[in-house]
Amino acid sequence: MGTSGYKGIPTIVTESDFGHESEPAGVRSQRRRSLIAFLASVGVTVALFAVALVLPVPYVKLAPGPTFNVIGQFDGADVISISGTETFPTTGTLNMTTVRESGGPRGGLTFFDAVGSWFNAADAVVPRELIYPDDISGEQVKARNAAMFSTSESDAVAAALNFLDLPIQTEIVATAVVVDAPADGIFQPRDQIIAVNGEPVSAPGDVVSAVQKAPVGTEFTFDIRRAAQDEQILVTSAENPDNAGVPYIGISVGELYSADFDIEFTLTAVGGPSAGLMFATGIVDKLTPADLTDGKAVAGTGTIKPDGTVGPIGGIRQKLAGARADGAELFLMPAQHCAEAQGHIPEGLTVVPVSTLSEAIGELGHWASGLPVGKCPAT
Repeated sequence: MGTSGYKGIPTIVTESDFGHESEPAGVRSQRRRSLIAFLASVGVTVALFAVALVLPVPYVKLAPGPTFNVIGQFDGADVISISGTETFPTTGTLNMTTVRESGGPRGGLTFFDAVGSWFNAADAVVPRELIYPDDISGEQVKARNAAMFSTSESDAVAAALNFLDLPIQTEIVATAVVVDAPADGIFQPRDQIIAVNGEPVSAPGDVVSAVQKAPVGTEFTFDIRRAAQDEQILVTSAENPDNAGVPYIGISVGELYSADFDIEFTLTAVGGPSAGLMFATGIVDKLTPADLTDGKAVAGTGTIKPDGTVGPIGGIRQKLAGARADGAELFLMPAQHCAEAQGHIPEGLTVVPVSTLSEAIGELGHWASGLPVGKCPAT
């Protein structure tokens, strides 16, 4: 603050008034109102931006998930438990890899999360409809993933037994039960279906045919075997909400493969079909004298068919990152992912593409012996 005088009369001048002593009061008032309006708009913009950061966006984030050693233990239990036949010690790790998903039907991904993931090479952000093209609920997602995981376990058993030239038993079972469908609360996953209305069932198509050739509202008697106990259950068909006029009861039916001895999988809260290759490899490791890993850290991914064919999966880049983060030195992956994996293989990780279980076992033997292993073709 300062003073100045004219003819001996002091004038008080403030800092905000310098250069504007002669400005009309109306102009100053207008400037103040403009400043207030500007500050208010800035405040609203900042508030809206802050809200936008935490609002859900229609994207799904894929990030490296946990790994599980299929020849080891999880929560104090063998991941693959085999009894009733001779097994052999295993060393090292055979880690199945997973992808951690954020967003989709089970939860919203925020704008802040999405932006952060774009700057992380191990993460991916994709439009939700690419993974979930239909408007499905979280319960439906959970049931679908559980069914695929159960099928991967069954197919892994068949692939391992075929590789070892051991006998395989086949049962027709309910692989999944649709939430709120007529069968919900009546059928349970892995119920063996023996007959429908007294007619023996020998293939999954027998159940589908029996339900669909009868009118909507027909009551069916199913002879099932649940936990070694024979039972009869009744289910009345309804109209399929996804196929007007077609009756359904709301179960998926497939083949369950088993051995003459007990093979049990103890992992829970994991879904999807991509553990098949590692499950089959783990079974072979436990049932043969050879130590497939030679005490080293191996990881991998891939679907598998009963004949041992290895198929593609999702999230290969996230699984490569997750495998190396958990110490893997060798990674077995479906050959179809060579182009996608290029440029995203972590330092110190040897990646071997395979097309069959037999090829995967052979590559493990080469690697454990210090011999060259297969590589993706140069592109």
